[in-house]
Amino acid sequence: IYEVNLRQGTPERNLAGLRAQLPRLRDLGVDILWLMPIHPISKEQRKGTMGSYYAVQDYLQVNPEFGTVRDLKDMVRDAHGLGMKVILDEVCNHTGADNVWIKNHPEFFARNEKGEMYGPYDWTDVCQLDYSRPGTRKAMKEALLYWVKEADIDGYRCDVAGMVPTDFWDDVRPALDAIKPVFMLAEASKPELTRKAFDADYNWPMKDVFNAIAATQGVNHYAAYKQMKLPRRNALSIDTLLARQQCEYPKGAFNMNMITNHDLNSWEGTEFDRLGPATGAFAVLSYTLPGVPMMYTGQETGFNHAFEFFETDSITPSTEANEFTVFYEALNSLKHRNRALDARQPAENIRFIEATNPDVLTFTRTNGGNAVTVITNLSNEAVKVSYPKDAPSTEGMTNWFTATDAELPTELAPWQYVVLVK
Repeated sequence: IYEVNLRQGTPERNLAGLRAQLPRLRDLGVDILWLMPIHPISKEQRKGTMGSYYAVQDYLQVNPEFGTVRDLKDMVRDAHGLGMKVILDEVCNHTGADNVWIKNHPEFFARNEKGEMYGPYDWTDVCQLDYSRPGTRKAMKEALLYWVKEADIDGYRCDVAGMVPTDFWDDVRPALDAIKPVFMLAEASKPELTRKAFDADYNWPMKDVFNAIAATQGVNHYAAYKQMKLPRRNALSIDTLLARQQCEYPKGAFNMNMITNHDLNSWEGTEFDRLGPATGAFAVLSYTLPGVPMMYTGQETGFNHAFEFFETDSITPSTEANEFTVFYEALNSLKHRNRALDARQPAENIRFIEATNPDVLTFTRTNGGNAVTVITNLSNEAVKVSYPKDAPSTEGMTNWFTATDAELPTELAPWQYVVLVK
């Protein structure tokens, strides 16, 4: 999954600019393009001069800054022609402060004790929708159906999905699938959402483990700057989290893994700010642990800049291929070619292998004749690699990144990773 920041991610800053980038993204190995919200942005109570993508003025229109409905349709058509799917980012929990429904359907909105519309948390530019109202549910369902019918999109990434009643999503999903089979991604870590409505949700807990391991090892500069007291974590914490998730999630559901996204980038710094020299190791894990990986605009070229969120950022990422591009192309190719990494594989297809050093993470995933073994040092010091019981097998395997016969490392440099495949 590749998250597209239209406003900041291309020199043209619009749908036409993205359309021109499609062949490059296809060559990178992208399967699903996730477009941050494409709707007009509310002007009333907006934050900054540009406002937030997530303060929607009209769910049935395209932001003229980005182009027209025709531009969206053309982009989706071209993406489909290149074998990619397109999902829209939809904000169903709240609207912008001057959304068309506020005037036409004020009954759709929640009220505080003073009878006023309000936004959740400190989100002063939005108004909370009231899903106890049948009219709210009907209107939002129609808006979601509209873009599948009108622009042939392939599903949605749903903002703060856990704040919207689950039974709303359960009702919407079959209606969407009746038009065409869709892919649904929830911005939440809430297993009940994946029982009927969503294919995948955010693996926020794994992101937290990644950040905490980096902080424990003294390389999470954002956490140090903010004086955050993150819990001490090591490689064993990943095994522990996955064991818990295996119990919590229904079979067939999966999590989206990440080292960055628009929220992390703008509010907590780039992946390099939070993970430092560990960035490559955690990127490898985001691809090889169970789930589906995502990339954010500029990640494929190592873009080390936190985008402005409410303003037009003068800095846009380069699209010139470099060593980061080669790295992510290799990971995408591995994800596509080796069936052991299929997102819908049961959780039982991963086996963690205990290493003598608790900072060495070793696991093997298998599917039929395919296998992937990952060995990585999740520490800021060189470590010896040994196994008190059974070491991972290298029979019939090759090193993915060096294309040489597989050998088990006896020592790993700080944050070094080895990926063996069959």
